[in-house]
Amino acid sequence: MTLRLRDDRTDALKQRAEPEGTTLHAIVLKAVDDLLARTAQEAVVRRTALAQAAKWHELMERLT
Repeated sequence: MTLRLRDDRTDALKQRAEPEGTTLHAIVLKAVDDLLARTAQEAVVRRTALAQAAKWHELMERLT
């Protein structure tokens, strides 16, 4: 895989990586891992919300 970034983004990543003593590669991998974890959690919340809405729909209709 090849990742092409604008120069300003590459520079920003380098500035972030240097103080942490890590590489650009590690920074990008962490960003990908964080994105995947966050979207997986959002999917769980969405499925749970839909299931609960369906479960309590009749009661909510009676209360309104």
